Amino acid sequence: MIVVFGSINVDLIFPVTHLPAPGETVLGGDYTLAPGGKGANQALAARRAGSNVTMVGAVGRDGFAETALTLLSRDGVDLGLVGTSSRPTGCATIAVDPRGENLIAVASGANLDVVAAQLPDRLLKPETTLVLQREISTAENAILIERACARGVRIVLSLAPAGPISPARAGDIDIIIANEGEAATLGADIARELRQALVVTSGAAGAMAYLPDGGQIAVPSLPITPVDTTGAGDTFAGVLGAGLDQGLALEVALRRASVAAALTCLAVGAQTAMPDRAAIDAAVERLAL
Repeated sequence: MIVVFGSINVDLIFPVTHLPAPGETVLGGDYTLAPGGKGANQALAARRAGSNVTMVGAVGRDGFAETALTLLSRDGVDLGLVGTSSRPTGCATIAVDPRGENLIAVASGANLDVVAAQLPDRLLKPETTLVLQREISTAENAILIERACARGVRIVLSLAPAGPISPARAGDIDIIIANEGEAATLGADIARELRQALVVTSGAAGAMAYLPDGGQIAVPSLPITPVDTTGAGDTFAGVLGAGLDQGLALEVALRRASVAAALTCLAVGAQTAMPDRAAIDAAVERLAL
C-alpha cells in the first residue's frame, strides 16, 4: 500500500496570455476552481494507477475543504488520517499561458499543521511505500522519514518545492525525485547516498535515474502538445510510487510515470487531468524504447 504524507490544497487556475512579470497585471478569461496540493495530487495519481492509498494531511473548517477532498474521496483514497485545522484550507493560485507553462503561488494554511504523529506505526510496514514532498514542514518530514526507515518502509521524496532535505538523512531515503532546477540544490554525490536512485525529470526530454553504483537509467517522454503542465511532476511521483508498490522494476515504473506525466499535460488542471491505469497501459506502448 501507499501512504502519502503531504499537502492538500484547492487550485485557482487562471488562463493568461502570458505569465506576469514582477509588478505586472495580466488579464485572463474564466478561472477554474479545482482540488490540488502536491500531496493530494500524488495520492490521487497513485490511486488511479492502481494502488491502495492512504492520505495523511489537513484541511480547514471552510468551504474549500470539501472541494479539496472531492476527487480523493470519489476515487477511493483513504481519508481517515486527514485532520482538521483552525487554519484555512491550503490554496494555490496558478497562472497558465497558451504554451501550458505556469506560475504558482501557494498559501499553505492547514498544511502548516500536518505532523508526523498523525501517521500511526501500524501503517509503517516493509510492504508500505511512503511518498512525501516539501509543501509541509521539513522537520515533520524528517521525523517521519526516520520512523519509516527504522521499520523498513520504502521512502520516496519529491523535492518540490526545491530546498534541502536536512535534517532528514539521504541514506534513509530510497528515491528522491527532482526536476533539473530542484536537483541543482542537492550535492553532486547525493545519488550515491540514496538507497535506490535520484530521479531527475526534464519535461519533454524525459527523465534520468542516477543509481548509487554510478549506473543510469534513461527514460523518454511521450511526445505531446501540452495544454497545461500543472500537476505533471506530482503525477510522475505518484505513478512511480504506485509502480514500485506493485513490484515493478525501477525502469518499468519510470516509463509508466513518464507516460502518466505527459498525459496529465493534455488537459487543464492537476487532479482533473490525471490518467487512470487503463490510459497509462494504452499509452506506454507508444513510448520509445
